[in-house]
Amino acid sequence: MARIAVIGAGTGAMAAAARLAVAGHRVTVYERSGTYGGSLGRYARDGFVFDTGPSLLHLPAVYRDLFVKTGKEPLERCVTLTQVDPASRHLFADGTAVSLPDASRAGVVAALDQALGEGAGTRWAQFLDRAGTAWDRSRRPLLEEPLRDDREVAARDPYPAPRRRRLLRPARQAATLAQIGAWELADPRLAALLDGYALSYGLDPRRAPAAAALLPYMEQTFGSWYVSGGMRELAGALYERCVLRRVEFVFGAEVVRVAEKDGRAAGVELADGTHADADHVVLGAQPGPELVPSQAWDATGTRSAGRAAAPGRFVVMLSLRGAREAGAVHRTVVHCEDGTGEQEAVFGGRIADVPTVTVSRPDDPSTRPDEAHEAVTLTATVAPHGPVDWTDPALRERFADVLTGRAALAVPGLRERILRAEVRTPAETAADTGAAGGSVPAPALAGAGGAFLRPGNRTALPGLYLAGGWSHPGGGPAHAGMSGALVAGLVVEGDGFRGSR
Repeated sequence: MARIAVIGAGTGAMAAAARLAVAGHRVTVYERSGTYGGSLGRYARDGFVFDTGPSLLHLPAVYRDLFVKTGKEPLERCVTLTQVDPASRHLFADGTAVSLPDASRAGVVAALDQALGEGAGTRWAQFLDRAGTAWDRSRRPLLEEPLRDDREVAARDPYPAPRRRRLLRPARQAATLAQIGAWELADPRLAALLDGYALSYGLDPRRAPAAAALLPYMEQTFGSWYVSGGMRELAGALYERCVLRRVEFVFGAEVVRVAEKDGRAAGVELADGTHADADHVVLGAQPGPELVPSQAWDATGTRSAGRAAAPGRFVVMLSLRGAREAGAVHRTVVHCEDGTGEQEAVFGGRIADVPTVTVSRPDDPSTRPDEAHEAVTLTATVAPHGPVDWTDPALRERFADVLTGRAALAVPGLRERILRAEVRTPAETAADTGAAGGSVPAPALAGAGGAFLRPGNRTALPGLYLAGGWSHPGGGPAHAGMSGALVAGLVVEGDGFRGSR
């Protein structure tokens, strides 16, 4: 039985902790804040309850596998999952609206043809077919296996972009998501739909490789799922599973350094000066040179260390009077008119004049005090804290008002119904999670020579492993859960571990 220190109590870290405890190891989790869950936060007041991070679960099979392998009680006996249908409603700048059914290719085709014109659905379906090929090509090396040292497989773009013939000039293929929208989808609304998926994950469509097509493919193929009570319930169930497996949690314990002895990780040093010995250390937080010994950092973080901070999320939580109207859609995306301008602002460290806004309206009695009220959450991807001062009260109020105005296109009589509005910005995310600038890590992507990969789970320092959204295979609840499984496999089986089969 080995002693294992886990830094952070996010979903990836807890996923690793639960699996390692089941394997017979003594696991202690050190969390800088006073609670578990990482980005799966919750805000509650006067009977209204809101998710402060992701609001839907994709690829629930990741957590079904985790709960089956860490105990006799499956996931669905710990939380209630409901497939969201329609998966999303989209309001485009020209006034067109379309609701997309969940996990139904034929339904999506029919809906797009009816809303956008004959042929739009077919073009989207053909795009998803190519995205499916990319999924088949990259699923194992990108999601189910530890990142290879040479990274050659993941560096190649798996998306089979058709060649675009041009008169008297060489044929070209789409290399970015924005080029797919312009060259293959041939409709600005379909392009906006595709861009919206990338932006929601914190990716710039102009730079994200064509392999980012996997993101809409995963959602539309495997579905979108709502956890009753909010995503915080999933974090709570994972925490309880860890406790059941005798994982020890120490809250309010900030780790300032991974200790190294005789050329391997030997424990953690805490802010209060104490030292905890360990045979293995799992880092479930954002790696940094101040936290990780230099010999490990060189191998795990240099590819991303020089990049600008990733975007964060601006969240407005609205407590509304009045009941949720019949037929209201759980998730509506209000697309902006100038997508390029928004992208230039978000990824250039500025505030977009008119952002794309996601409106979440769960039909869940546990999120509201009674049936005469409703809890609605507005979310926009924004530049991180630093380039933008998200602590500025006037700026926060002004931008929250912009989001509310956009959301009013989706929620009838929104402004007149507001009882209270609470705002959460990247500044709060940075304070709560320790992520620089309040950035939210995006999923790893193949292609672009490996520029969108995350540091591998195994580091150059023996005994030190990386789990969670800042490591392979990247951000989001499902990907973080996968990283926990990969770390557990590497610790239990050693360097010969090649992923689950």
